[in-house]
Amino acid sequence: MAKTIPIESAQAPSASRSALMRRIVRDFALNKYLYVMMVPVLAYYVIFHYAPMYGATIAFKDYSPMKGILGSEWVGFAHFKDFFSTYYFWRILRNTVVISLCTLLFEFPAPIILALLINEVRRQKFKRFVQTVTYMPYFISLVVVCGMIKEFTNSGGVINVMLTAFGYSGDTMLQKPELFRPIYVLSEIWQRIGWESIIYIAALTSIDPEQYEAARIDGASRLKQLIYITVPGIMPTIAIMFILRMGNMLNVGFEKIILLYNPAIYETADVISSFVYRKGLLEFGWSYSSAVGLFNSVVNLFLLVAANYISRRVSSNSLW
Repeated sequence: MAKTIPIESAQAPSASRSALMRRIVRDFALNKYLYVMMVPVLAYYVIFHYAPMYGATIAFKDYSPMKGILGSEWVGFAHFKDFFSTYYFWRILRNTVVISLCTLLFEFPAPIILALLINEVRRQKFKRFVQTVTYMPYFISLVVVCGMIKEFTNSGGVINVMLTAFGYSGDTMLQKPELFRPIYVLSEIWQRIGWESIIYIAALTSIDPEQYEAARIDGASRLKQLIYITVPGIMPTIAIMFILRMGNMLNVGFEKIILLYNPAIYETADVISSFVYRKGLLEFGWSYSSAVGLFNSVVNLFLLVAANYISRRVSSNSLW
């Protein structure tokens, strides 16, 4: 005997869909200007981030501009195997990881420390002066910054002259492989510390002042207020920024490295992104460089997901 479906049950999904559509239409009508403002952002990501992902298929092909992406022959994982078996693989992977870890260890906490120090300053004029001075390097063109670094670290540069007084030989510092990483990390701190501290200074303003008043009444010193109120108050922001940093762990700024390095320091300065630049644009190995770049992106995605998972389990702070 055929089973009959009540009319009310059959109409329920249809009614819920129509109610959902009415809510969507009403939301568009109430926030139409916000949706209009969102269109350029969506267009940017679709055009410049999602649409080009189709080009990543050339990593599995023997790409030829004459044949195009569709006409080029499939070679599977041949380019990945070539990259993993080459002499340069371990060198550029080691350099990328070491520079990324050094940057994470020294550059990541620097703006946090600066924000905490600025927050403790009571004189507003001095606070604004410090903020302005530390922000300024971020707005200097990277080409100019690298030119300044080269000028200061050459044989007759200011830094070299100062270090000569302490026994340094006076040779051009960017010709010595062992000095490239310290120069890179210190210049990153100098250039980014002020700008990145803005996020943490904004997070500090969201802490309830009554917590500090209660702590002072209980006799807590400024150091204890910093440890038990200020740092926990900005910990969610620190966790989110750390997760985002992990997602770009292997994306060492190739622009600065390309502008600073030279064949004499490839041993410590050559990273994945600079290797992709040389192979793809200078040697026209489009498929090979795409395979290397895709490998880099996959590792970054894994680190992002792992950092988000660990942060969610440990501190309940996560991106998703």
